[in-house]
Amino acid sequence: MNYNRSEFQASYGISSQLPAADRPEFAFSGRSNVGKSSLINKLCNRKNLARVSATPGKTATINFYRVDTAYFVDLPGYGFAKVSNAERARWDELINGYFEAGRPLKLLVQLLDCRHDPSADDRQMLEYLRYHRIPFVVVLTKADKLKKSEVAPCLARFEEICAEYGCRRVFLTSAEKGTGVEEVRACLDAQLEAGD
Repeated sequence: MNYNRSEFQASYGISSQLPAADRPEFAFSGRSNVGKSSLINKLCNRKNLARVSATPGKTATINFYRVDTAYFVDLPGYGFAKVSNAERARWDELINGYFEAGRPLKLLVQLLDCRHDPSADDRQMLEYLRYHRIPFVVVLTKADKLKKSEVAPCLARFEEICAEYGCRRVFLTSAEKGTGVEEVRACLDAQLEAGD
C-alpha cells in the first residue's frame, strides 16, 4: 500500500450513510484520546489527515480515509463519560451498523494505552470482537512514556491479556517517535496481499 496516497473522504453520523463497500477496509477502534488520529496520521506520513481532537469524545462519527487502494475507517472513540445516553445510543448504532453491514473489513486495529491495563470499556470491545469473530490486532500507544526497562514486561503482559480474546498480534507504538509504525504497516500490507 502506498501510504503517501491518502486523503480524507467523509464523516458519517449514521450507519445508513456509509459509502459503497468497494475496496478493502481497515478499521481503527479505541477509547477516546487513546491516539487513533495520531496513529493514522503517522501511518500515512501526514500531520493533519486525521483531526486530533483536544476534547475527548468529540469524534462521534465514522471517518473514512482513502489510503491508496483501501479505506482506513476511524470508528468513534468510546468510554468518555460526558456524553448523553442518546448520544451513546447513536454511537452504538453507528458501530454495530458498521460491523453488521458485511463490509470488506480486512482487519481491525484495536488501540490500547500501554501505560494502563485495559479498562472495562476496552474489555467490552475486546469481548465484542471475539464474540463476532472480527479479526484484529492490538496496537499499544504512547510507548515513548515507558522506561526502557518497562517495555518488554509491558508487551508480555498485554500479549497475555489479549490472547484470550483471539488477538492476532500486539504492537508497541509511539506516534511521537514513530516506534512500531513500520511493523504495523507491514501487518496491514500482509493482510491486503493475503486476499480473502
